[in-house]
Amino acid sequence: MKAIATLLLAALAFLSSAAPAADKIRVVATIPDLADMTRHIGGDLVDVSSLATGVEDIHAVPMKPSFAVLLNHADAVVLLGLSAEHAFLPALLEAARNPGIQQDTPGYIDVSVNIVPLEVPTRIDRSLGDQHPMGNPHINLDPVRGKDMARAIADGLGRKYPQYADTFKTNLDAYLAELDSNIARWEKMAAPLKGVKLVSYHPDLLYFAERYGMEAVGTIEVRPGVDPTPSHIAELEDQMKREHVQLVVRELHYPAGLAETVATATGATLVELPAMAGGLADTKDYISFIDHNVRTMVQAVQGRGA
Repeated sequence: MKAIATLLLAALAFLSSAAPAADKIRVVATIPDLADMTRHIGGDLVDVSSLATGVEDIHAVPMKPSFAVLLNHADAVVLLGLSAEHAFLPALLEAARNPGIQQDTPGYIDVSVNIVPLEVPTRIDRSLGDQHPMGNPHINLDPVRGKDMARAIADGLGRKYPQYADTFKTNLDAYLAELDSNIARWEKMAAPLKGVKLVSYHPDLLYFAERYGMEAVGTIEVRPGVDPTPSHIAELEDQMKREHVQLVVRELHYPAGLAETVATATGATLVELPAMAGGLADTKDYISFIDHNVRTMVQAVQGRGA
């Protein structure tokens, strides 16, 4: 509550001087992947901002007063959903005081609505870590599910602005065609990944692994959001040696040292990947983000002679 009150005071100080862009549908996306998709679908009709830049942990994007101002002026908010943004978005929406973008309104566009999530827990227990009661939220790492995300954006914008629904549908079809072309190329490129075992720092790679036939064996974290312990690392390294795990993936927003140690101790190859678009210079949009991750993983496997 203290964080919300602080945001409210800081945001209100900006509101009188911050002017919204004219003649555009103002959309705020939580991550660059969604901002990029929204620009493709909305075209000239939209003015899009992203709260995250791509280098953050989606579960811990810093709450800035300027974000509350953006959301106060927004006509729509686009989010990944599945509680991915639980640590920052609800407080920002409260601070924004914008009734048009609250949950269950047409301006609240959750791109996970048509996706069947992985890792849905059978019971909810805070002691199990930073658990998402709706399932693993890292759907953006799978480009096929990315198509469902894009469809949800087009559907949401169309419901909010039915007079532009045909335009959104036309733009969506063009974007999906571009994605389909790349998805076919990535499937061929990723053939060497099939059957490869990996450990990641956090379970960001689950959807990517499923898409390309990889096996996610475990995580450096004890559980999502629970820091590793010496005993957990010892058990993980033993398991990796037994199961001949080839790759350790460090998502770039997690510390490097321990991932390097685990890779060295087990003979695995360390791979460093962004978890969203914008995380590296060559991942400025969604397609280049997926392309980078597929290419980097394949290079790592081929470098091992696998």
